Amino acid sequence: MKAVVFTLGCKVNESESASIMAALENMGWETDDKLSYADAYVLNTCAVTREAEKKSRQLIARVKKFNPQAKIFVCGCASEKDKKCFEERGATFVSGARHKEQIIKAFSEIYGGCAISELPFPKQTRTRAFIKIQDGCNNFCSYCIIPYLRGREVSRTVEDILKEVSSNSCPEIVLNGINISSYSYGLENLVRALKDINVRIRLGSLECGVITDGLLSALKELKDFAPQFHLSLQSGSTAVLKAMNRHYTREEYIEKCAKIYKYFPDAAITADIIAGFATETEQDFLQSLSIIDEAGFARVHAFAFSPREGTVAYKMKDVPPDVKSERLHRLLARAERASKEYCERFLGSIRTIIAEEYDGVYTSGYTENYIRVYAAGKLSQGKKYNVKLKYLYKDGVIAEVNG
Repeated sequence: MKAVVFTLGCKVNESESASIMAALENMGWETDDKLSYADAYVLNTCAVTREAEKKSRQLIARVKKFNPQAKIFVCGCASEKDKKCFEERGATFVSGARHKEQIIKAFSEIYGGCAISELPFPKQTRTRAFIKIQDGCNNFCSYCIIPYLRGREVSRTVEDILKEVSSNSCPEIVLNGINISSYSYGLENLVRALKDINVRIRLGSLECGVITDGLLSALKELKDFAPQFHLSLQSGSTAVLKAMNRHYTREEYIEKCAKIYKYFPDAAITADIIAGFATETEQDFLQSLSIIDEAGFARVHAFAFSPREGTVAYKMKDVPPDVKSERLHRLLARAERASKEYCERFLGSIRTIIAEEYDGVYTSGYTENYIRVYAAGKLSQGKKYNVKLKYLYKDGVIAEVNG
């Protein structure tokens, strides 16, 4: 029997889906994470934007094309928000954003096998493992529906996380969660507990307030830290940040970036920026454009504001769609330029990659500072290579193996 566990959305969803795959394999199922013919499907959905929610609803029709008789199990934020719409589309079982072990209980009731009280550690399916350290968010940003779906913050103990890390065989781990900056046992404490780990360590998305000398010095002491900081921004305007219920100013954000560069001069600082938030003026938007250069971003994920029913921002007067589209176009162009400029800084230098995917011509992987590298030939997946960065190519650089 084969089950496909297909995921939309964040890295937390990916981690939870990998745990579902591990549980199903313990029950004797063959699993895959790519859409194909299967006897059963687990659809882990997303509702961070209206587009993500729409794609989540469409998943049932997509999998039925592979096997109309398959049983379909749905979980995640979109099904937490609107369980009925998935039931009406023919889902066999629907749960929400939390307690995804209920999926395994439903499998055991239908197909037989032992039910479980909690999901096992995730199946390691790629060259990096996503280690979920917490769930939920207490921030309640005015535009975000996720705290209403994921619930309040809950953190795993340091001991439990170390147990999972010690069982990991991937060459890189990523500490992730819905809001790891609010890890209740202290993110700095967790990092210090990982100081003897011999794999590359990355962090998931961070909030401005967690960037302290204590955390940065702890990261500096890790044996193999990847200095990529996804520092949540959303807008370069202090006025818009206030309307978003973000608890920092433009100036404070830039100060945090400077602090990161003090400890890690080659760091890749990446960010999300929303174009056309409900209160955004043209002057506000220009501040979002200018902060890309001022903060020295290596990469920007830009997207248009999507009003989410049930949030504070949903009741605000929205920016006209054509204005949003025009601003997004300008934001994407500036972001593309910043990414190229960051990569150009390191041309000619020697960096380390972990080989990931081979496309028949190049093997791709990421440097420690998050530059995507394409090296000619088939390299051993999961192995580290020193490479010399040669010239820009696609979304990264061409490199040659150095020795």
